[in-house]
Amino acid sequence: MTDNRPLQHDAGTGATPLSAAQRLRAALHAPRLARAMGAHNPLSARLAEEAGFDLVWASGLEISASAGVPDANILAMGDCLDAAADLSAAVDIPVLADCDSGFGNVNNVIHMVRSYEARGVAGVCIEDKQFPKLNSFIEGNQDLAPLDDFAGKIRAATETRTDMVVVARLEALISGQGMDEALRRADVYERAGADALLIHSKRKDPEEVFAFREAYRGDLPVIVVPTTYNQVTVEELERGGFAMAIYANQALRSSIRAMRDTLTKIMRDGTTHHVEGELVPVKEIFDLQRAPRMLEQQERYESLGRELAEAAQ
Repeated sequence: MTDNRPLQHDAGTGATPLSAAQRLRAALHAPRLARAMGAHNPLSARLAEEAGFDLVWASGLEISASAGVPDANILAMGDCLDAAADLSAAVDIPVLADCDSGFGNVNNVIHMVRSYEARGVAGVCIEDKQFPKLNSFIEGNQDLAPLDDFAGKIRAATETRTDMVVVARLEALISGQGMDEALRRADVYERAGADALLIHSKRKDPEEVFAFREAYRGDLPVIVVPTTYNQVTVEELERGGFAMAIYANQALRSSIRAMRDTLTKIMRDGTTHHVEGELVPVKEIFDLQRAPRMLEQQERYESLGRELAEAAQ
């Protein structure tokens, strides 16, 4: 695959590729809205890259759902880390990992940042809810972490990382604590060193997140997740001053519907004949697996090996 990453000038070696974290940071500060697509495995990440998304969101909901467990810190940090690292290794665009509330206390956060950065993940996003956290759209305990506790986690994360982007996710609107609390926490997290803020809302319209963006007077890029207020457009979010939109679960939801429909038809009809026209050719799977590249590499190095062997005779 051609490396289309932006270049930076290095006086000693010339132009070199920007790191994944640098490209994520650039996307957050670009004049246009950056778009992230949720993924849970390398195949879905490659489809997001193929579609033109700026980055991949290693979605906690998608990763846990693919394992058949609730999005409630049932999976250990290592499970989520392996999934995010697999995504990062599969694509050239940056990966921002959903890291729930940091998998524990401040020492867990330090270990998390070191581990994710060592595996090539561009950024981590941690939310200010108590551990274990519950998915924001499930009715249940959505209590916030104490402000000082979470601010300490953000400072620990930013002082531990070398290059990685650290996003602080605000859950005050989800928990019912209101706009004033969201703004108060945004100010503290900015002073703690966060690189960006994610304001989360479960309203059916985007007015709440627009109100937050208008009232927030800080300098950090602001990210939104338009899951419930899905009528909002990229253009509207750009005009509203947002830096990024994360489409956190649409790929998974569409794949579940497609698989369920196909499996039901096969079971009903007793043949796959009637669904073949709705399926991608097997060749497309081979292309996403990069099988042609594998064969090219095999031919190249086998040929080179023969040349080297013949030259030694």
